[in-house]
Formats: sequence, C-alpha cells, structure tokens
Amino acid sequence: MTRRRRDAGPPATGPGERDVLVGFLDYLRTSIAAKAEGLPEDAVRAPGVPSGTNLLGLVKHLTAVERHWVLGAEVPSWPATFRAGVDETAAEVLAAYRETGAEANAAVATWDDLDAPGPKPGRPGQSGRSGARSAPSRRWTLVHLIEETARHAGHADILREQLDGRTGR
Repeated sequence: MTRRRRDAGPPATGPGERDVLVGFLDYLRTSIAAKAEGLPEDAVRAPGVPSGTNLLGLVKHLTAVERHWVLGAEVPSWPATFRAGVDETAAEVLAAYRETGAEANAAVATWDDLDAPGPKPGRPGQSGRSGARSAPSRRWTLVHLIEETARHAGHADILREQLDGRTGR
C-alpha cells in the first residue's frame, strides 16, 4: 500500500486580494509541475485515460491557458494544446510553463484594479451595452486560472498515482 503524503496547503500570502489569488495560483502551478517531474519521457507522455490525457499534455495546456488569458496569445485549437510535440522534451515544456507563470505574475502585478476588464474578451453570450463581447474582470480572470489549474491538478494527481503510486503534492 502506498503511503499518502499530506499536502502542506497554500502558502501564506500578502495583504491584498491580488496577492492571495496569485499565491493560490502559484501553489497550484507548483503542484502541477511536481506531478510531471522525475518521470522518464515515455511515462510523462503516457495516456492515463482513453481520451489520451497525460501529464505533459496537462502542463502544455495550462501554459496555453495562461498565455491566452493573461498574456493575450491567441489559441487556434484548444484540443491541440493538450499535446506536447514529439520534438519537445518534458524539461522544455516544464520550463515554458514556469516562464509563462513568471510572465503572467509580472503582468498581474501591474493590475491595481481587479474590477477592471481583463486582457481577453468574454465568450460568446457575454456582452456589454454596445453588444460587443466585454472582457471579464481581472478578478474573474485570476479565479478562472485558479479553477482551471486546480481542476487539472486533480487530473494530474490521478495520472501520477497510476504511473508510480505517488500521491500528495
């Protein structure tokens, strides 16, 4: 039987709301990266479920999510973001994820008003008075990143446990 390691929980954060949200996001980013580290290339790419989801693909996807929502990158195909290229190593994908997190944190550090519109327009059906799609607030953007990262962190927990029995953060 594999012994379960207890998670330490998110770190204490600064005094402001933005600091708290970024602190939780950083905690989840670290958790995701930890799940994909220390495995051979074939294992980190091994699909754990019939859809083909794998640890490296989750990291690649979350990199695209942050680049899109905070840094303004366009994503032509969301399904394609779940697949690392054959020419990309796990180390390169993890480095890109960490770099993107640092870039996103730098951008968020300039956000003084979390009620202001975020960098990306909303989805179809979200519109402002003019009928144009309005951008969700910066607060919504950060909470969305936390939700998306947390959901995939749960997937990563299961995938890693299937590979080598490792549980916990």
